[in-house]
Amino acid sequence: MTAIDGPRHGTWEPHPADRWEDGFLSGNGHHGALVFGDPNAERVVVTHHTLVRPGGDDAHRRPPRLAAELPALQDRLLAGDHTAAEGFTDGRPHQWAQPFHPAFQVSLVRTAGDGVDYRRDVDFTTGVVRAACADWTSRVFVSRADDVIVQHLTGPGRTLDLDISLDHRLPGAPGNLAVGHGAVITPEGALLSLRARYPASDSSSDRAFTGVTLVVVTGGTTTLSPPRAHIEGARSVLLLTRVRRHTGELDVSAEGRALRDLPTEYEELLERHVALHRTAYARVTLDLAADPAERALSGSELLKQPRSAALLERLFAAGRYHLLSASGLFPPRLTGLWTGDWDTAWSGAFTHDANLNLQTASAASAALPEVTEAHANLIHRQLPDWRDNARAVFGTRGVVAPAHSDGESGHAYHFSREYPLHLWTAGADWLLGPLVDHDETHGTHDPRTAAALAEVAVFYEDFLTRTDANGQLVVVPSYSPENRPANASWVTINAAMDLSAARHALRTAADHHPDTPDADRWRALADRLPPHRINDDGALAEWAWPGLADSYDHRHLSHLYGVWPLAEITPYDTPDLAAAAHRALALRGAGNDSAHGHLHHALIAARLRDGDRVAHALDQVLGGDFFHTSLMSAHYPNRHVYNADAAHTLPAVLIETLLQSTPDRLVLLPALPPTLPAGRLTGIRTRFGAEADLSWAPDGARAVLRPTRTVRIEVRTSSGDAELIDLVAGEDHVLSMGAW
Repeated sequence: MTAIDGPRHGTWEPHPADRWEDGFLSGNGHHGALVFGDPNAERVVVTHHTLVRPGGDDAHRRPPRLAAELPALQDRLLAGDHTAAEGFTDGRPHQWAQPFHPAFQVSLVRTAGDGVDYRRDVDFTTGVVRAACADWTSRVFVSRADDVIVQHLTGPGRTLDLDISLDHRLPGAPGNLAVGHGAVITPEGALLSLRARYPASDSSSDRAFTGVTLVVVTGGTTTLSPPRAHIEGARSVLLLTRVRRHTGELDVSAEGRALRDLPTEYEELLERHVALHRTAYARVTLDLAADPAERALSGSELLKQPRSAALLERLFAAGRYHLLSASGLFPPRLTGLWTGDWDTAWSGAFTHDANLNLQTASAASAALPEVTEAHANLIHRQLPDWRDNARAVFGTRGVVAPAHSDGESGHAYHFSREYPLHLWTAGADWLLGPLVDHDETHGTHDPRTAAALAEVAVFYEDFLTRTDANGQLVVVPSYSPENRPANASWVTINAAMDLSAARHALRTAADHHPDTPDADRWRALADRLPPHRINDDGALAEWAWPGLADSYDHRHLSHLYGVWPLAEITPYDTPDLAAAAHRALALRGAGNDSAHGHLHHALIAARLRDGDRVAHALDQVLGGDFFHTSLMSAHYPNRHVYNADAAHTLPAVLIETLLQSTPDRLVLLPALPPTLPAGRLTGIRTRFGAEADLSWAPDGARAVLRPTRTVRIEVRTSSGDAELIDLVAGEDHVLSMGAW
């Protein structure tokens, strides 16, 4: 296991959190905990990936049945009617995914102390959030081993007097939420429960969630004043909390018995958890040779120094920690796994057309297969719904992914005139890409991924039936999230992302089924797709269809999908297209200044070997006040709208600037920002099956490769030089570079 030191692998603050956005975070990919750290009135907000509020009309949470009308729409678009798709719906109103929400807060009120020597911190290596002062210590973590939120309270030098309750009154909670409380004395201390039934106006009024907290008291006495438990004179208090989403009634006593079956010693619970968490977290580290004095600063102080190497070190570590903590049952939502407010922006959904893949972009390279497994969980449970989308909207076999999901449904029902997301066909290839990267990295072949890729290819077999005057296939209708041509409506023909996705999906499916008759047919279909178009500005056009003009000022960069994450366009294999892609990137504006747009820009710039552009994108985020003191990020500058995009994507950006890989290529220091003259990155996984450690300084660089399989690769360096090397499984290989 990689050695871990303290300052780069945690953060701290000298005061409790005033806002939930600043609360420190812990999670196991199922449950989440958001900790304020107030010694006199502590609050721990409990979340769970399954908590989405039901609402709306169930009939409208299905894909629109439009297949019979599709040929006529294709005819009109091909005839030059650029507004033909504006009315291509079933007339339903715009409908969001079911919104993610918090469960409740565990509230602890104690006899007021003086708060002397206060500090709160989070240890990324263990997932423990600690808050302490002279006479009080609280430690909270969410166990990966036992799927329970663990909170341990002690009062050094004095006993604890506490009132403990489960409180649903969080911002935005519906006024007509039906809530019932329970409290019983147990041999350990007490068992508290909270049951909340969603408002009757919601689509299924018997849907509910229930939280149960076992209170284990050492010393002192426990009495009840429902819904509170009152503790007096305790030496320590241990709280074990779970929440369940359910339909109908839940047996609270059975839930309580399950909690009572767990160990009741904090250290034993922690040891079981850390064995899993630390192993995952410690696989990769980044050391930027930062100033030790800056490393010692609190997060709030360090955020005031946006050019600090210590800040990038800490955000890299925090990003991997939060990404791991948010991934389990599902991958991270727009808010990761956390929220303190029922009114989550964009429903706190899984947004598939950019955000989810950006957040999980480092999973393969940064050695977090737990994240990819969570990503796969979301996809595979939704594949039946993806099949419904293909049949209902396009009249085809195969699968079509939605642009948004709440975790329960994979149906395409979130769309409108301005966001015709039901007509986006690239989503399945985009979402399956990380699973392909994982298999390449680990040298595995997941049959579920191969089967899903075949379904994507089958969709394109049925969908790609129209041709242009040159006999090339046409993607129609076609949509480039979430942009539109300057001279046409949103849905048009041959969006660059759709072309890249179709080519990649067909060829990748063929590679996964090489000995079948389908493989040749799929490759032939891919070869009939048109090439990308270069517009009059010398830029790769967002739409390859002649006459469609680009709209440059937009946060999404869907048209550069071929650059990142695909390797369809590279400076090495397709230099002319790479130059056109670089021109397109240079012309791209920031739109509404979303964090995901800046970091998406940086990922593409890194693939195009533009370190200055990477540095500028990082400056926009680090200097734009996008990070809360929790080191979770915001969607907009000035910490507006809690959102995990920047926090989770930043590690991928830093890795891409330092090391890139494909199944047959390694690129060292392709886009090193000038602000990072020296450092060390350890434990990176490559797509040709080697672990890599990289160190660099102004006088040179050194990479150590530890291959797990025998392979010949091309090595590219910052100078652009290329060399073929043979790697042998089990034998370390050292690469050295001179000054650059």
